Amino acid sequence: MTTDTTTKDTAPGATAPGETVLDARGVTMRFGGLTAVRGVDLTVNAGEIVGLIGPNGAGKTTFFNCLTGLYVPTEGEVRYKGNVLPPKSFKVTAAGIARTFQNIRLFANMTVLENVLVGRHTRTKEGFWSAVLRGPGFHKAEKASRDRAMELLRFVGLDHKSEHLARNLPYGEQRKLEIARALASEPGLLLLDEPTAGMNPQETRTTEELVFAIRDMGIAVLVIEHDMRFIFNLCDRVAVLVQGEKLVEGDSATVQGDERVVAAYLGEPFEDAPGAEEVAEVEAAEAHAEAAEAHAETAEPDAEAAEAAETAETDADTTADAADTTTDAAPGKENDR
Repeated sequence: MTTDTTTKDTAPGATAPGETVLDARGVTMRFGGLTAVRGVDLTVNAGEIVGLIGPNGAGKTTFFNCLTGLYVPTEGEVRYKGNVLPPKSFKVTAAGIARTFQNIRLFANMTVLENVLVGRHTRTKEGFWSAVLRGPGFHKAEKASRDRAMELLRFVGLDHKSEHLARNLPYGEQRKLEIARALASEPGLLLLDEPTAGMNPQETRTTEELVFAIRDMGIAVLVIEHDMRFIFNLCDRVAVLVQGEKLVEGDSATVQGDERVVAAYLGEPFEDAPGAEEVAEVEAAEAHAEAAEAHAETAEPDAEAAEAAETAETDADTTADAADTTTDAAPGKENDR
């Protein structure tokens, strides 16, 4: 593990230990007449790592999307540090929640450093005219952003590759870069969607140590993962979703000893479990909604990338080209909802 412990003391977005950071109450997400997430309650406290597990199609990523503003819940509410979150993803990021994605979404034609600088856009006050005029305030802000970006790259062990193109990084390092970019927004809560997918045991162990280091900075973590050894070694609490409903929540021993959890993972029916036809309909509706959401949001990442690239003094044409090309380091692996 190459984590630089000098970054671990306290993150700018850190919260006092024990304070409730995330409070999701009765979150329900329907697609037409189909219910993908039903009445889910979940809290995450500062200094805590909470896991979210469940079989394929359980609604985990849909629930994540409700927490981060990609979806507006049909019912229920999501609060961050006591405040109801706005229904826009960029506003949720500005509030203090950052996330990574199951399928890596980096700007492939940008350098490693530029990718992290993109994550700084919600924390910089310099605007368009400041970038055009390039006065003392702009140069001071630019230096501060670059210094912080390099600090985060040292933290994840990528500072020596700061000028490499993101697309040229190995898969495991692309995962690290995505985490560094998320940390650049100075979050109080970090959401990780399958951070070890496709990794070998050594890379998984390195990711585990990295998540512990992030927690030690004072940042709360909520993580989706299918690797049960990873999740039970990592998390203080684990919640289990099955067909969109929270089945059980507790420490590792409680969850592992619950017969309903075992039955759900083995594909055995339990009381009140929905039928296979209903499950297939929900998964199809989620996939359709995700495709529509991705198409609708194409313009927003382009604008954010262009603004961040101006701050990083990169060429505008290169930025636009980079924003049009995202990296999916695990081709053929479909999103788990």
